[in-house]
Amino acid sequence: MRWQVQEAKQRFSEVLRAVEAEGPQTITRHGDEVAVVIDVAEYRRLVRPDISFVDRLLVTFGGLDDETADVIDEVEAERARSQPREFDFTELS
Repeated sequence: MRWQVQEAKQRFSEVLRAVEAEGPQTITRHGDEVAVVIDVAEYRRLVRPDISFVDRLLVTFGGLDDETADVIDEVEAERARSQPREFDFTELS
């Protein structure tokens, strides 16, 4: 739903109920969109910091034991940091 600024100010409680029931609510000024009111859970999802794949696994699966964590650290440490070898594509003719 779209709300004009003045209407949103006057009916703010309704705007909040609409956010909970229907999702994001757009606020306009002179017909131009100026803001969106969203649920706090959606806001937190959008602004959460990026985390590594390993950290995501730890969060998702409730953590790893020390042995598994050591293996992950070892694999990350051994991973090659070099650039791929050069290849001359002109030799394919």
